[in-house]
Amino acid sequence: MLPRVVVHNMVSVHRRADWFTPDVGLYYEVASRWHVDAILSGNETMLEGFKDVEGRAEGLPSDPEQEESARASHGPLMVVTDGRGRIRQWALLRNQPYWRDALALVSAATLEEYLAYLSEEGLEHILTAEERVDMGAALERPHSRYGVESVRVDSGGTLNGAVLREGLVDELSLLIDPSLVGGTSPRSVFVAPDFTSSEGVIDVRLTHLEELRGGTVWLRYDVVR
Repeated sequence: MLPRVVVHNMVSVHRRADWFTPDVGLYYEVASRWHVDAILSGNETMLEGFKDVEGRAEGLPSDPEQEESARASHGPLMVVTDGRGRIRQWALLRNQPYWRDALALVSAATLEEYLAYLSEEGLEHILTAEERVDMGAALERPHSRYGVESVRVDSGGTLNGAVLREGLVDELSLLIDPSLVGGTSPRSVFVAPDFTSSEGVIDVRLTHLEELRGGTVWLRYDVVR
């Protein structure tokens, strides 16, 4: 059984995800309205986030007992796709107070050395049989193993595209920032290979429209099965 999945993101008026300065506080204020069991993120998004976190890391706990007490006793599980074994800052990630613990999603192509590293870190991981992380299996196993019934995808276009194209998303939430960026190669919140026909177009149904502070507009869509 799969959990309910919501993709949440913030874009400019013409759906570009870069160059404009998002209202991060508003983004997470809206995100907190979903009381999810897990947050799903990609390694690229997480590595970008570390640049900010590492600048504040001096005061974080450094021994295991302190690390354990620093984690939230409740809240969502942070789930990160890392089939290429790029993240080496798991201790820093697990120490954040926003989630109760972290979980890595890896694939058959992930190096044995990285799997050994995860074990040494005492980090739980889910291994899928495919060369790339199988998102269907990756979402089903947290449900069966940890009781995860709802997931918010907090990531960039590549992971959003993967879960959308695989038919795993129930709801799409977009905050529209009142800005225009332009450009000929926009960074989209939905990245996937071009279609050869219109068969794979995903239909959505608008369920909510609300103007928030600063002129930001919140759109919510149900994905039509």
